[in-house]
Amino acid sequence: MTNSIAICLFLLILTIFAVDFLFLQDDLPVLVGKGLDNFIEYVSFWR
Repeated sequence: MTNSIAICLFLLILTIFAVDFLFLQDDLPVLVGKGLDNFIEYVSFWR
């Protein structure tokens, strides 16, 4: 991954969270955390 791709991805993620914070109801971090928790449990099941 080049630096320019990393910067673009960082800005994209930052923009998504900023839009969620400003216009939506600030639920995106909670949804991402729950999804990550479910994914970790799913992966640990197959371990």
